[in-house]
This record gives sequence, structure tokens and C-alpha cells, in this order.
Amino acid sequence: MVDYYVQSIFTIQTRTFAAVNKILVFILLLLPAFAFGQTPRKINVQSANSLEFDERTDAQRLVGNVVFEHEGTLLYCDSAYLYPDNRMDAYSHVRIVSDSVVATGDELRYDGNSKLGVLQGNVVMTDPDSRLETDLLYYDLANKSASYTTGGVITGERNNLSSIFGQYRSAERMFYFRKDVVLKNEKYTTESDSLHYSTLTEIAYFFGPTTITSEKNKIYCERGFYDTKNDYSEFIKSAKFESRGQIIEADTLRYDRKTGHGKAYRDVIITDTSEKVVIRGNMADYREESGEMLVADRAEMQKQFGKDTLFLHADTLLSLLDTISDKRTLIAHKKAQFYKSDFQGRCDSLVYAEADSMMRLFRNPVIWNDENQLTADTIFIQLANDELDRLFLQRAGFIASQVDSLHFNQIKGRDITGYFEDNELSRVHVRGNGESVYFAEDDDGKYIGINKAVCSDMMIYLDSSSISSIMFYVEPEATLFPTNQLPEDEMKLRGLRWLGEIRPLKREDIFIWKSAAEKADDSRRKRIIQAD
Repeated sequence: MVDYYVQSIFTIQTRTFAAVNKILVFILLLLPAFAFGQTPRKINVQSANSLEFDERTDAQRLVGNVVFEHEGTLLYCDSAYLYPDNRMDAYSHVRIVSDSVVATGDELRYDGNSKLGVLQGNVVMTDPDSRLETDLLYYDLANKSASYTTGGVITGERNNLSSIFGQYRSAERMFYFRKDVVLKNEKYTTESDSLHYSTLTEIAYFFGPTTITSEKNKIYCERGFYDTKNDYSEFIKSAKFESRGQIIEADTLRYDRKTGHGKAYRDVIITDTSEKVVIRGNMADYREESGEMLVADRAEMQKQFGKDTLFLHADTLLSLLDTISDKRTLIAHKKAQFYKSDFQGRCDSLVYAEADSMMRLFRNPVIWNDENQLTADTIFIQLANDELDRLFLQRAGFIASQVDSLHFNQIKGRDITGYFEDNELSRVHVRGNGESVYFAEDDDGKYIGINKAVCSDMMIYLDSSSISSIMFYVEPEATLFPTNQLPEDEMKLRGLRWLGEIRPLKREDIFIWKSAAEKADDSRRKRIIQAD
């Protein structure tokens, strides 16, 4: 999913800034060329139906088919005033022609000495490819800048850009669009508080809340830039990507199109809304071609189960995409631990596949469900409808629950399958080399003996995590011993390892990895300190 997602992000950005670049180049052409000389030249009258001197304004008044020329630029209007200090006012059907650029409006005020001009009223500027519409356009030809402040719309062949404020500064070679900036075409819409573009570096900058929306993707940031020359982008401050149920949020998001490599830094949150999965960390790395995503630095996965949530941590979380099924596989590599209010576990590595909703625990796996501890060479956990469904203890399966500080109920076998009801272990099926030791109770909960059995296969039923009954298959050997007649060494099955010391008891514990021996040492030191 990420390959499509990142590719879409790049496609939107490339088209966006290619369009903006074209539009901005057009804005540069909006600067008429009638005052670029070093020494101000006089505004020349080329024609008019009538010309008279206006004593009131001390100006020449021209009426009908008026045409002016100034440094190669022609100006047409119905009437005008030309002042002796090289200023002019033009009225009605004002039209300025400079090469292929044509500007029209209702009124123009222009100072040929300061090279400052204002064109207002139904202003329209066009070149062969684009069109600008605004109510008021300011010129500062001495500094080679132009701006509008009352709103403008630039329309191209496939794009439409609007903003309240727009400006070009030739000395900086920078375009500025500010307030309600909207860039639209048939593929996407970009909305920003401010957008700046440098023609020198070919970098576009975003300032303030910015959203880029297409039919299937959405990008948000409050600051960022896109290097159109090197195909490199960076989004910071509340940056967010959304695509087909995937949301990536981070303090900083970077993407290099040439390598197809993206990175996210600080407070990274990746949300899969369809799978109810959230992945957090302080660094994420993703590859466009394969759709691979890696999260590290306090990496944590959160998966929702009804009203409860499972929290999983490992040194590295790696998400792989099956582009055919559009399903992901999550690999928790090294020191994986998870916590849920009624279900906890740890192992060296864990794999969770969306395709079959199966969690696979490898290398010294152990899980706890209520009072029960389950271990094996490998453990598979099957999820269904966001609940625990079954678990498979493969090779050397062992289930234990603590009776008191010295004694345990125990079940072992070659392979064990556990079945859940309402996320609680309800029955256990042992296949091959089955053995069990459990402390039998009467109706009042008092221990009446110790049942020790050996049987190839057996089915154990549990009630509130305690053994309620056992069914033995294939030549069982079972004996109920009085509690004081079974030797202590006979009360423990071979392979019993009680690991309660390393059990995560709260969410924060999944970030602390210690061996059972280290945990036991910590407990002993704590008891000594308390005793002192």
C-alpha cells in the first residue's frame, strides 16, 4: 500500500509545482516594459481624437482612441490626462500591450519617473497560455515587482490558482502567494495559507496550514518545501499523509524521488484504519518500489480489540506489503513484548500477517492469559473478529498456572491447541506425549489431592482460567494423590519454567527488556532494601 501511497504523493507534488512554476512564469511576464531604462523617458502621445489643455489639473486631456507609447509598450484608452511631471491617468477600456502580454482594466495611474503604477477595475492580463483576473494590480517597475492585494485568479490550460495576495520580487527572484491560496486542476486541489516559489533555486515553500487533496490521497503540513529541480520534498510541523486507509503523521516527513526513499522523524504515527492498527516511533523509513516500511526508536504497535488495545514493542518494526493482496505483514524484530489487559507475551521475534490474522512468536516465546503461562518452541496465535480465537503451541508445549509460591498446575505435550471464548482460554487439546499435574479442588475450593496423568492425547476444560475437567485418550495413566503423599520432585513436570518475573504488567513494561535472572535479582535487591 505504501508504494502506491508514496508514488501518489510524489505525483501530486510534481504536478502541483510544475503547474505553479508555469503560472508563476506567466506572472513575471505581467510586468510591462515601459520603464526599464536607466534614465526615465517621457511618455509619448501617439494619437488621440482630441487634445486640450486642462487648466484645472495643469495637464493635457486626451479623448477618443488615445494611444501612448513608453519604452516599447503601448497603452490604449478612451480618455487620459498626461501631466507635465511625466505622470498619467488613463480611463475606460484601458489596454496595455507589451509583446505577447495584454493587460486591460477600467483605470490606470502611472508615474513614468518613479515607475510606479496602479491598474484597477476588472483587471485582466493574458498571455498565450494564461490569464490573470483581479480588481487592483500594483507595479513597481524600478524594483521590478508587481502585486495584487484584493484577490486574484490565474487560469492556465489545466490549472487554476487563486489567492488574496500575490507578488513577484525580481531582485529576490521570488514569487509570493498569501492568504487563501488555492491551486486546482482536474487531478488535485492544493490549499495553503502561504506559498513562495524561488525561480533561482526552483524550490517552492509552504507556510501555514497546507492541504493537497486528490481523489485517493491527502497531504497536510504547516510548513515545508519542494525542490522541483532535485525532486526532493520535506514537510514539517503536523505533517500528515493519507491514502487508502493509511495515515502517516510525523514532525518531519522527507521524500527523495530519485531513490524512491522516504523518511519520517519524531513522533511518527502510522495508522491503518481498516485493520485498527497504529504504529508509533521516532523514526520511520519507507521504500517506494517495494512498499517496505521500517519503524525504530521506541517503536510500538497498537491494535484495537473491541474496547481493549494490544500494545507491542520491539527494537524494530518492519511492515511489508503484498502488492497482489494489498495486505501487510508486520515483523517485530528483537526483544518483542506485548501487553493487553488480559493477554501478555514476549519473544525474540514476532510476525503478524493481515492476510490470515495470525501472530507468530519465535525464539523463547512465552504468553500469559489471566493465570496461565504458555511456552513452546514456537507459538502461533489466531485472531478472529479482533478477538483471540485459538493458539498453537508447537513442539514442547507447556501450560502452567500458579497454585501458590511453590506449586503449579501443569499441562505439557508435543503440540497443544488452545481455544478461547471472550478472549479467555476455555479448553486445551494436547496431541502427543501428554502429561498433566493439577491440584484438584472440592466445591468449596479446598484442595483434595493432586491429579497426575500421562496420556498421548487429552482435552482439558477450564473455567475462569482454572482446570475444571480433563478427558484422556489412548491408554491413559492417571492417579489422584493425597496432597501430602506425592513427593515434591514429582509435583513438577520436566521443562517447567515459571517466568512470572518478566511478565509485562502494564503498557510501559513492554519497553523494559530483562531476563528472568535479572528480574529476580531486581526483586531480591528490592526486598533487601525494604528490609533494611
